[in-house]
Amino acid sequence: MLHDEPVEIPEGLSWVRAEPAGREWLAALPELREACARRWSLRLGPPFPYAFASLAMPAELPDGTPAVLKLQYPDAESAHEADALVAWDGHGAVHLLDHDPARRALLVERCLPGTPLHDLPPDAALDVVADLLPRLWRPAGAPFPLLAEEAAGWIAGLPARWERAGRPYERRLLDEAVGRLTELVADPGEPVLLSQDLHAGNVLRADREPWLAIDPKPLAGEREFSVVAIVRGAELGHSPDAVCRRLDRITGALGLDRERVLGWTLGHSLLWAIDGTTVWPDQMEVARWLTAAA
Repeated sequence: MLHDEPVEIPEGLSWVRAEPAGREWLAALPELREACARRWSLRLGPPFPYAFASLAMPAELPDGTPAVLKLQYPDAESAHEADALVAWDGHGAVHLLDHDPARRALLVERCLPGTPLHDLPPDAALDVVADLLPRLWRPAGAPFPLLAEEAAGWIAGLPARWERAGRPYERRLLDEAVGRLTELVADPGEPVLLSQDLHAGNVLRADREPWLAIDPKPLAGEREFSVVAIVRGAELGHSPDAVCRRLDRITGALGLDRERVLGWTLGHSLLWAIDGTTVWPDQMEVARWLTAAA
């Protein structure tokens, strides 16, 4: 079906305009959308407003089946999303209906009603996560990037990022994060398939199962890393008490090593605290609260 209306770009995707590759991808989106609509005979709706690394829009297949067409920004983090969804095969995560690797386009199951997990009270949301995560912990290797190798890059890059951004947080936080990450990388746990972005906005209420995970940025790494996005994310509350309660409650419910979760979360928070010269104060606050709770 031909869609004549222009592609609406959600505000969350505006960051891609800063790079030539991003501007090229934005310019190609109308053609990508039409090519996918033709390939799968889709009826498409306006893009979902929440977006940061892909353009996703509701779709309807010729038989009326609801779906989502997802056009990925061609970054490394989402390169193996389709592989992760195939591995999970709908158990705790949305089904992959089809995939066009050349266009970085995914056709996935649509969650209905699709309300996010953060609509629940925080403790109820954490109960959902504690039930969901063990179903996603599948033995993992190639083609998924190894967490330990990714983290070695974080260790090498964090000091330079901190310097380029004008040293926006205390040196002691940087040293603590690098030290903890170094210890974690030196003694990695058993690798399982996990998403490094499983926050409370990426778990949606569905009809096939009560809750399903979406938008994996898959890695092969230890179970302790799988709760980092929930602990550091602001979706279930942003305060010292809220962060520490999530840390303690989710590690206790899943039998995870609290110190390892804390170390991974501290390092990942500082990684996300700086993007070029842009600084995100909320992630620095999380790092400070975690070091105080250590």
